[in-house]
Amino acid sequence: MPAHQDQYVGPRDLTRWKSPVGRFLVQCVRPLARWVGPHGALLLLIAIGGGIAAALTAVSAEVYESVVESDGVAALDRPALDLAVSLRQDWLDAVITGYTHIGGPIGMPILAVSVMVLLAVRRRSWIPVILLPAAAFGSLLMTVAGKDAIGRLRPPIELAVPPYESSPSFPSGHSLNALVIAGVVAYLLVVRQHRKRTRTLTITLAVLFAVSMGLSRVYLGHHWLTDVLVAWTLGIAWLAVVITAHRLFLTFRLHRAAPHAPPP
Repeated sequence: MPAHQDQYVGPRDLTRWKSPVGRFLVQCVRPLARWVGPHGALLLLIAIGGGIAAALTAVSAEVYESVVESDGVAALDRPALDLAVSLRQDWLDAVITGYTHIGGPIGMPILAVSVMVLLAVRRRSWIPVILLPAAAFGSLLMTVAGKDAIGRLRPPIELAVPPYESSPSFPSGHSLNALVIAGVVAYLLVVRQHRKRTRTLTITLAVLFAVSMGLSRVYLGHHWLTDVLVAWTLGIAWLAVVITAHRLFLTFRLHRAAPHAPPP
């Protein structure tokens, strides 16, 4: 399928950069796109962005640890856990445990690969095959970097719902991965959806999936609330990097026929 089918989200042209920062970014990346081509530039930008994101995650983890030590946002953790414990019922525990497995190390890859293949076949495009694995790998790097930087303990095991987990608590990998994967899938869908109502529904479902996955981790006592909040923040930042890289790809691919004319 031609790249121009991904050019618009509703009336918005993704290859038009209105802000000075956006235009500066286009100017900086143009030589790279001419050298390695649009696809090569897309892969390199995501790889570079992933490395920077992992490094920033480690830095943010140190800042987060300082905040926790001063009992800042971490003051939310214990009340949130107490509320979760008060809401538990055996049947609800079972339902939410089954749901949270979707965002786990087995469920999420199966879901992501299934959606990737479906989108790639229907769109007749390699873009889902590039964006989804790259986004997932970046979120995994960020999760590992954060856990290694802090090694924060999870909530007390006696307040958790089995099966128990033993890896470090910060950040919540389920929350981070769910937000990134849902965000990329929603982005790939909305660029092909022409009705505003359909785009709104797609984005709403993606947000609900990401939010409910994060809150399920708090409900089950597998993560502190701040683990989830920071994971959402990191996920939004990484999602912005992936989408920006794809927009740059579209910009240079659609304007390469006129290499001496700067993209809008």
